[in-house]
Amino acid sequence: MREFSVPPIVTVGDAANLTDPVWDNAEAAPDAVQFVRPDADGRPTVEVTCGQFRDEVVAVARGLVAAGVQPGARVALMSRTRYEWTLLDYAIWAAGAVTVPIYETSSAEQAAWILADSGAVACVVESTAHATLVAGVRDRLPELEHVWQIELGAVDELTAAGATVEPAEIERRRKAVLAGDLATIIYTSGTTGRPKGCVLTHRNMYADIANAVPVLPNLFREGASTLLFLPLAHAFARLIQIGVVQARATMAHCADTTNLVAELQEFKPTFVLSVPRVFEKVYNGAKQKAEADGKGKIFARAEAVAIAYSEALETSAGPGLALRAQHAVFDRLVYGKLRAALGGRCRDAISGGAPLGARLGHFFRGIGVTVLEGYGLTETSPAAAANLPTGTRIGTVGRPLPGVTIRIDDDGEILILGDLVFQGYWRNDTATAEALTADGWFRTGDLGQLDNDGFLSITGRKKEIIVTAAGKNVAPAVLEDQVRAHPLISQCVVVGDRQPFIAALVTVDEEALPKWLEQSGLPADTPVERLRDHEKLRAEIQGAIDAANQLVSKAEAIKVFRVLPHDFTEATGELTPSLKVKRQVVHKSYAAEIADIYRG
Repeated sequence: MREFSVPPIVTVGDAANLTDPVWDNAEAAPDAVQFVRPDADGRPTVEVTCGQFRDEVVAVARGLVAAGVQPGARVALMSRTRYEWTLLDYAIWAAGAVTVPIYETSSAEQAAWILADSGAVACVVESTAHATLVAGVRDRLPELEHVWQIELGAVDELTAAGATVEPAEIERRRKAVLAGDLATIIYTSGTTGRPKGCVLTHRNMYADIANAVPVLPNLFREGASTLLFLPLAHAFARLIQIGVVQARATMAHCADTTNLVAELQEFKPTFVLSVPRVFEKVYNGAKQKAEADGKGKIFARAEAVAIAYSEALETSAGPGLALRAQHAVFDRLVYGKLRAALGGRCRDAISGGAPLGARLGHFFRGIGVTVLEGYGLTETSPAAAANLPTGTRIGTVGRPLPGVTIRIDDDGEILILGDLVFQGYWRNDTATAEALTADGWFRTGDLGQLDNDGFLSITGRKKEIIVTAAGKNVAPAVLEDQVRAHPLISQCVVVGDRQPFIAALVTVDEEALPKWLEQSGLPADTPVERLRDHEKLRAEIQGAIDAANQLVSKAEAIKVFRVLPHDFTEATGELTPSLKVKRQVVHKSYAAEIADIYRG
């Protein structure tokens, strides 16, 4: 058993809550720009100061009180990432209530379960489609009294209704909320089963961000800015939201990721938050464009130099003179253009939700954008560990954040202790008992290793470990991450539990396919269904499989692969809203494919 602990920098007092920074900012720096909203043309240009934000929070909170929302009541929020999401979140807290996020892509059944299980008395939705969805299940929700729609003026409606409530009532309610009170119930999208509601208090989330801000000064500081485009229903994006408020930085929201590049270039953030899949797409897109323009060899050399440069930064000698010279040349030719795609000012990024991989980590740091990979779960508010500007080890998820202790149990499972650990699952004592030990450690279900300096490496999921017929334990993530690195491949799921060998199900990246078809002399509208056994496509994928197999023993290597006819999507149920693969769904949907592999 190995354990590493970092003492807290900040201890959250019993009377503190997450609205405090909003009021503190409004008093200390009322004219500082806290948010930037879209204008009539959708461009992020309308500034919202700290003073204005506090006043808007109070106005909307008065509307919630006027509607009869009581302290401790649950209010659901179903919307894309936009300014109103953040405004409503803080207004719900200021009214003494509890926010229950619902992914805007949720099905009617998922939304009905969350609304019913949480006992939500009100729900704010974004669109007519969301309103229709909720209306369709309203007869199953006897506690739901109000539904407001953002696109039909929910904020104005609540503000007008709140005119009858004295502002002093909001101050009274806000100050009555204690650190140990419930702040939010976040339903984990999960890779299997019905979502469980993670109960997080104000102290859980406040302790997490208050201890992260001092050790991430490049990101969370006055003058820093970010464009948030991940779903705010995800705990990771929510943490960035409260971090921006805590540090008095500036944030804009991007609701439609199809416009992401244009909005990044318009807003010019100093840091971004993303998941590995987005970084993979940035890299793959740049590589494909270079190859299409006949500059593939230049890009390949620039990539090699970037990775070598980043790797040299971790040595005592640092990059040599020749490497620095090459890096300077490629900075003008290649790296500057890649940074321009992020707006030109972005020098830092945070990645979480899935493994980034050392190759991508070194590539991005080598081009001048340091991706700080972190680790955590909704149950840990969520950030438990992170690489920091003062201590980064690419290929790991960093050390425990201040106030966090991480232990590797005898079976390799990662356990976490600290004020950031959740209180349990809402109305689910059985699941809570399985997740929390008697002395407060959270069992993550992840497998990992701690090195002598406290850097944590994730090696797999406890429940995802494949045991072959010969008794060999195989962690699929190592293979899958490497296979997905190929520009033509979107997803890879390794199979082989209780089977004689390891195999893989592979999907083709539909954005990369047209260029590959053109280069291969095939019609542009050729579907993947007709390419599954195409010799050239299989050769491409076999190359990725071979590269992955170099990382493992022969017993763990992928022996057979199948190209699936369609990519995984959230709509078809194979992906969670945070783009994680639902393995059990894939195994069930493609049971015939898997059976055929082993029948052969």
